[in-house]
Amino acid sequence: MRGAEERLQRKRRLLYYVRNGVLYVVPDSLYTWFHTRRCRQLTVSERNIVEQRTNYYLRLPSAQMSVYDERVTSKTIGSFRFPFGKPHKERHSAYFFDLYETLRCFPKQLLVHYIFDDVAHEPLLPAIVKSRPIVQGATNGVLCKLNKIRHYRFIDDTMPWTRKRDMLVMRNVVQRQPWRTDFIRIYRDHPMCDVGQVNSCAEHPEYVRPRMSLAEQLQYKFVACIEGHDVSTNLKWVMSSNSLAVMPRPRIESWFMEGTLVGNYHYVEIKSDYSDLEEKLNYYISHPSEAQRIIDNAHEYVKQFQNERLESVIQYNVVKRFLEEINR
Repeated sequence: MRGAEERLQRKRRLLYYVRNGVLYVVPDSLYTWFHTRRCRQLTVSERNIVEQRTNYYLRLPSAQMSVYDERVTSKTIGSFRFPFGKPHKERHSAYFFDLYETLRCFPKQLLVHYIFDDVAHEPLLPAIVKSRPIVQGATNGVLCKLNKIRHYRFIDDTMPWTRKRDMLVMRNVVQRQPWRTDFIRIYRDHPMCDVGQVNSCAEHPEYVRPRMSLAEQLQYKFVACIEGHDVSTNLKWVMSSNSLAVMPRPRIESWFMEGTLVGNYHYVEIKSDYSDLEEKLNYYISHPSEAQRIIDNAHEYVKQFQNERLESVIQYNVVKRFLEEINR
């Protein structure tokens, strides 16, 4: 089962890079016309959605300081080109393609600031980012939908919640993330939990568990969504499934707008020290109608990110306003 899923994922990634490789050589004028046409076709209600989400993603301070931030890359749009010949980690190819498809619609002399990495701290300069700390009010982090191939995977789960196992599952890569290590340490031997890390761990080899396919994880009523270096990558597919996402209140957000999620409405919220996990699992096992209500709310939330046409227009609008701000 895992082998079939891995082959499907490889095929999905291959198609992503083939598609973007072809589009890379398409004339910018054709791409600009395509985006402009999409914007003109918006309904009144869609325009309201675009406005609301643009205002959420782009909340720059009114006064911008001229400071240096080594994490921020600044380039003109004309020099924003795929860095052929560089090592894979330096190319950040998925980040590049996801931003390039929008940037190419704008004048080449404009300057753009961006960070292609996991961002968990406030940038000193206004910059396009994949993730940012959840704050109230202004922020220099301008969210765009980056690294889509890894982070935005939604599924069609055919198994009802009531037929799933009365347990929680977690399979994560753990790399210098003590909050993930703590979760495994506390619950690795708990009878209601099947948790572990999938990468090797010399210090705690007992924390390592075999990898599980997505289909295998969907056999469980609960899936732990513990943040990594920034957001929890699996949160999107879990919220589109018939399992319950279980996590503390998020600290970091992405295009998925984790800052707008409501605990025990969109997901099962547990304390940051994980001490009430067993209590929450038992509660929802005993109250299946409340569990189903959360699942239904999660599905409704996910729908807004599944309209590719609207997603593209929103990112275009975010980038347009950002470029206007920093190129005054």
